[in-house]
Amino acid sequence: QVQFVESGGGLVQPGGSRRLSCAASEFTSDDYARGWFRQAPGKEREGVSCISSSDGSTYYAGSVKGRFTISRDNAKSTVYLQMNSLKPEDTAVYYCAVDPYCGGSPVGSWGQGTQVTVSS
Repeated sequence: QVQFVESGGGLVQPGGSRRLSCAASEFTSDDYARGWFRQAPGKEREGVSCISSSDGSTYYAGSVKGRFTISRDNAKSTVYLQMNSLKPEDTAVYYCAVDPYCGGSPVGSWGQGTQVTVSS
């Protein structure tokens, strides 16, 4: 089972930007849609964005649409999440996972995630 390693988190001021990376622990054929999820303290994990494997279609939660951009580099088996105009409510641990058909139902085990804290 492929594991993913998330990175790129940190402390950023409101209005700032951050780019997260989700790398596969081993080469994967990338035949799977991959999604970003996040979990804020005291809240349930929620879907943020997803990118399909077939045609590169992208999907976003309403709260991040227009601010976040998901992309993938199949040669590196890596998916990125560019986050702009960050808000304090974006503070969370961000995870990536296989999300078949971008249906919002991730499969496999979660990685360690990467913490994003938006604060002045």
